[in-house]
Amino acid sequence: MLLIIRALALFAFAASAFAQNLSIATGGTGGVYYPLGGGMAAVLSKYVSGMQATAEVTGGSVANLQLIGTGKPYLGMTMADATLDAFKGEDKFKGKPVAVRTLLVMYPNRMHVVTIEGTGINSMKDLKGKRVSTGSGGSATEVMAFRVIEAAGLDKDRDMKRERLGVAESVNAIKDRKIDAFFWVGGLPTAAVTDLANTPGVKIKLLDHADLVNAMNKKHGNLYVADTIAKDVYHGMDKDNHMVSVNNLLVAHQSMDDKTAYNIVKAVFDHKDELVRTHKEAENIKLENQKKDASPVPWHPGALKYFAEKGIKIQ
Repeated sequence: MLLIIRALALFAFAASAFAQNLSIATGGTGGVYYPLGGGMAAVLSKYVSGMQATAEVTGGSVANLQLIGTGKPYLGMTMADATLDAFKGEDKFKGKPVAVRTLLVMYPNRMHVVTIEGTGINSMKDLKGKRVSTGSGGSATEVMAFRVIEAAGLDKDRDMKRERLGVAESVNAIKDRKIDAFFWVGGLPTAAVTDLANTPGVKIKLLDHADLVNAMNKKHGNLYVADTIAKDVYHGMDKDNHMVSVNNLLVAHQSMDDKTAYNIVKAVFDHKDELVRTHKEAENIKLENQKKDASPVPWHPGALKYFAEKGIKIQ
């Protein structure tokens, strides 16, 4: 009997520690995940009783999902395509599936294919023979960039000199003329891209690629949609950019207890105004966007409980 009591005490202590200390895996400092993750950590620490949350700089979605896979107390900001790969144990997660569950849909991530005047690049086919960054290793930018490149009829290895840089590093490299173009998938506006667009003597160009959606979905599932980056988002754009977007998700390991998951989702929606002050993309964290086909992996039961209380039936 004493052994049972001790075991229960240890379990209660572990559960309490899980609730008290939580890390939010975000991305690089030049994107949206990191500032939004910092705002989310502040909200959870303030409004979820006993919880202390912190935001971590990471390589992005793939790295975040690998952290989720450890079973340690992590939330992850991830893109839907990388999340599905992790759940199924495919691509960068080959043979190592992650027991990931969706807590909520955040905002759409827009694929930026960025170049500047003077590179001779005006369309996707012009990337052939150029120096191109396809995103940092461990990022979903790299996953999606490879899919866009393939759908455009290009070979990521043979048709370009490829670098693996994060968005901030890509911006510095293109300013220094060390690369000719870069891929970045993120929210609007992305601080690093804004910095490039506002650089004196630089005129930014975003390459259209919305016509590739059907080819991408045919191979990878209905994960992608045609979308638009309006010309007033970044200084110097001559026209709207027609591109591909994918949902961002907030995810956790399936072992997270239902009460903790419920409290996290509730805090995000109850205090969304505080997140919007951190980054305007938080405006797109909406109850009406929480629906079954918005996530390619199962939803966490704790999240489903919250949405059911709000009259949203997902499953």
